[in-house]
Amino acid sequence: MRIHIATDHAGLEFSTRLQHHLSDQGHDVVDHGPLEYDALDDYPAFCIRAAQAVVRDQADGVDTLGIVFGGSGNGEQIAANKVQGIRAALVWNVATAELAREHNDANVIAIGARQHTFEEAAKFIDIFIATPFTFEERHVRRIGQIAAYEADGSLLPDPRATSPENGRAGENRGGEDIDAFDPEAG
Repeated sequence: MRIHIATDHAGLEFSTRLQHHLSDQGHDVVDHGPLEYDALDDYPAFCIRAAQAVVRDQADGVDTLGIVFGGSGNGEQIAANKVQGIRAALVWNVATAELAREHNDANVIAIGARQHTFEEAAKFIDIFIATPFTFEERHVRRIGQIAAYEADGSLLPDPRATSPENGRAGENRGGEDIDAFDPEAG
């Protein structure tokens, strides 16, 4: 699998170690920067380029994922998610690594290098890479809704809207109780 990696100064050491870890597993690793430590570097361009490469590779049929690092991983996730077609997930434990792939078909993982040991981060990444998307209808449907919004701004009708066609406010005509708690939502 091809793995695109980007970071900021906070994740540079992680990135270097991770590239060796992934290469040793047989992955084709592409580093999108930075190339050297700079405490004032700006991560958005690095992360956006890595995300763009993931989208290009996927469009070309290449089996690929992305990994972005930072102090917390938050900004890096936000930057990657600005690229159309990217579903970047902030991961902080094994469960979020698995669910990012199983339920969200995430194609980029974001991790806070200052929040975890290298061993923890490597474990999350190994699990993320190894976990397949389930292709369950509800997850495919939800990802489709996100892609539709990303493409043209379309959303499902607001279930709170009151009109003669929709019935009373708050009623969901799709058969699901909109007030019901779904512990597996997301």
